[in-house]
Amino acid sequence: MLDRAFSARRTQPHSLFDVPTSSAVSDVSPDAESADLLADESKTKKPHLYVLASNYMSGLGLVKSPCLCLSLCLLLIVFILFSLMLNSRSFVCLSSYDPISRASFFGLDGLDSDFGSLGVPWCRSKQGKTVEWTSKDLVKGLEEFVPIYETRPIKNNMHGMGFDHSFGLWFIVQWLRPDIMIESGAFKGHSTWVMRQAMPDTPIISLTPRHPEKYLKKGPAYVDENCTYFAGKDFVDFGSVDWERVLKKHGISDFSKVLVFFDDHQNELKRLKQALKAGFNHLIFEDNYDTGTGDHYSLRQICDQFYIRGGGHSCFKDSDEARIRSKRKKFWEKAVDIDELCGPHEAWWGVRGELRDNFNHNNTPISYGEHFQNSRFVESILDVYWELPPAAGPSLIHQTRYDPARAPTPIVEDGRYRMFKRLGLDRLERSVFNGYTQMVYLQISKPET
Repeated sequence: MLDRAFSARRTQPHSLFDVPTSSAVSDVSPDAESADLLADESKTKKPHLYVLASNYMSGLGLVKSPCLCLSLCLLLIVFILFSLMLNSRSFVCLSSYDPISRASFFGLDGLDSDFGSLGVPWCRSKQGKTVEWTSKDLVKGLEEFVPIYETRPIKNNMHGMGFDHSFGLWFIVQWLRPDIMIESGAFKGHSTWVMRQAMPDTPIISLTPRHPEKYLKKGPAYVDENCTYFAGKDFVDFGSVDWERVLKKHGISDFSKVLVFFDDHQNELKRLKQALKAGFNHLIFEDNYDTGTGDHYSLRQICDQFYIRGGGHSCFKDSDEARIRSKRKKFWEKAVDIDELCGPHEAWWGVRGELRDNFNHNNTPISYGEHFQNSRFVESILDVYWELPPAAGPSLIHQTRYDPARAPTPIVEDGRYRMFKRLGLDRLERSVFNGYTQMVYLQISKPET
């Protein structure tokens, strides 16, 4: 283990597994990040169009008549702007779902305020530590991942991961560089393929009820040669595996250098406790559903609490939240209004006061007191909590499913079409951006005594 602290300045990924869990993390300032993201948009400050037009008029000797000069200047400016609109490819046609229309509809100020306007409750870690990568690293990662994603064997991964979460998994795996990877839930093998692109030679252990090779009879699937499958008749649930024995066969004794990826639609609190008991530290949950949605109890739901910034809800039908949610329901397919959010006796936590599990097959009523204690337990073992932001803004990808009001600011914000195109995101089908559900990376350790 290297005795060093996290550094937010590093741009070349190397293993985080060598970092002590007590190390502090610092990120670069928002202003510096904004400057980096805007670098490709404008290199130098351009003079105002009126000044340019005035100089041009001066050359024609028309400045002797101020009124005539002003009129000609305005006409010239209108002509230039009209020409740009006709000829520039940088202009983006915005649908009725674009953030400007939404901001005007909801009375919000501009594009940035739309994202997170209804709160983004993040779980609180023990020491306030966060990840070492920055938004600049995510932008660089997108540029590298897009051509990789275009080679995926499963082009239409319906009911599986789309582009956003595929990128998140690839980026985190490549950055952490684990000694072995475990996935619980493989479906057709797309997530296995993504991890393999990030780490070509690293062993993978896959737990999935149905072997991916079974899907080959009906269409594309991926089976990895360097993967140990517990599937089909050999399937074993994650919580029932003797991990010390299994990992010993792979020559792994240090569990802190193992990455576990969950995409099995099970109660995430249950999985969190099982991983902690086994001794794992680094976890990714693919479907981190928001409150009132999804088929299992998620980390996002657990940490949606009144004492956490952006957390807690009001079930009053005349409240500001009810009014805003009702309006947003008209714009976003996955938006939840108050009637959907709140169950009997104004129970809003989990999904209408229920703890869902096992693909929504096992639902248990849960009291707010139990929900609150679950949050306190998570905080007692949590060292790092980080939700993957969306890859790009809704107007760029024509996305109308998830509600931005409950999501962090995207990596490529609305209006950044040059960056969107430079990264190659414009080459992808718009349907691959429809699966965003707040994928989350966790680093955990036993509670402090």
